[in-house]
Amino acid sequence: MYEYLEGEVAWRAPARVVLDVGGVGYDLLVPIGTRIPASGRTRVWSHLVVRETAHTLYGFGDRKEREWFRLLLEVRGVGPTMALAILSGLAPDDLVEAVLAGDAAALTRAKGVGKKTADQILLDLADKAAAWNEAQGAAPAGAAPAAADTSIEDAVGALLALGFKEKEARKNVERAAKEVDASDLEALVRVALR
Repeated sequence: MYEYLEGEVAWRAPARVVLDVGGVGYDLLVPIGTRIPASGRTRVWSHLVVRETAHTLYGFGDRKEREWFRLLLEVRGVGPTMALAILSGLAPDDLVEAVLAGDAAALTRAKGVGKKTADQILLDLADKAAAWNEAQGAAPAGAAPAAADTSIEDAVGALLALGFKEKEARKNVERAAKEVDASDLEALVRVALR
């Protein structure tokens, strides 16, 4: 629902931040160590979890961190609290590395993650980690992503938001990229929806 919030940091703790956006304070739970400053103006990528008893906002220093939070939520047995705990102990790149290596021990270091849950994470996220790693390896280290790469990822994100499965969204966007200019996000999404 909320892609990101941009405003002044009103209060910061290791696992929480209150962001003042136009006079409204948004209380966000964040992974420990996320790149959100203690003061000043910032943008926080967000995810809203609606439960019967509460609406909880989660915040992240970048889109990559938020994307892995969402991928963790797709794993059976992993809820928002556990996903946040995992990302507090493992940065997204470290999480990808652990999943690719089948390192359950790295995952069980997070609070509340047992061997069974770690094995489920490894099983459910293996393909996504491999695809992520492949996509990240396509560009030289330190290079800014090309406009086409950014548009492709944004188009996949748009299809995911519309309810497509990850594999289907990527397939549709890759097909669309062959038909239209890959740097034109609007055209990519329009063709991918056909």
